[in-house]
Amino acid sequence: MPALRALPWPVVARSQQLAAGERFPPHAHAWHQLVFATHGVLQASAAHARHVITPQQALWVPSGTLHHTGALQAAAFRNLYVADDDALGMPDCCVVLEVSALLRELIVELDRTRADDDPAYYLGLCNLIIAQLRRQPRHALHLPWPRDGRLQRWCQTLHDHPGDERGMAYWATQLGASARTLSRHFERETGMSVRAWRTRLRLLRAIEWLAQGRAPTVIAQDLGYASASAFNYMFRVQMGISPLQWRRSR
Repeated sequence: MPALRALPWPVVARSQQLAAGERFPPHAHAWHQLVFATHGVLQASAAHARHVITPQQALWVPSGTLHHTGALQAAAFRNLYVADDDALGMPDCCVVLEVSALLRELIVELDRTRADDDPAYYLGLCNLIIAQLRRQPRHALHLPWPRDGRLQRWCQTLHDHPGDERGMAYWATQLGASARTLSRHFERETGMSVRAWRTRLRLLRAIEWLAQGRAPTVIAQDLGYASASAFNYMFRVQMGISPLQWRRSR
């Protein structure tokens, strides 16, 4: 991480190439961060939620939030560090934002501009970026992560093996709680039912794997769907387009 005690400008860009599987350790900043990649797919964990970030999206991470980011495949990583200002008008919680073509180009331009060469131009870019950040629609796709250690182990198993079809009765035995208690604790900590959470998990894993070039038929099998058509139906209901259409659009 850069050795910065304070940001010299309202917005500072940091770029880096990440190899597939490369991850930063958990850390926090005294400033806000926008996690963004111009190429590749990122996976970020912050505030007890997991996020899959495509080049059309970015994760807003408020100052002081413990987070860590990695690349699912080789990625061109673009961070924005944004000064912690009460007048900024951005959320005080982590949110996934859609990234417009204009904001993307502004980020790229800021990254390749030397502030000392033209301070007025650089400051103008900072102000435009801040204005654009406020205008980006929020994206609803994220995966809440429970705080309870038993539930975390369960969620991690399902994340690593999303096609696992073992039901609540099995997991209740493994985790030492009744199925009813387990479901109640899970919903209280994540805000989602187990069924809705597993559907969201499978959707996000599908997005990861589609971005890596895996075939929808293989993805359907690995996610535990009985057929490719059942997987396609779930994906279309959640995303509004088929898996192949999603990949072509990216």
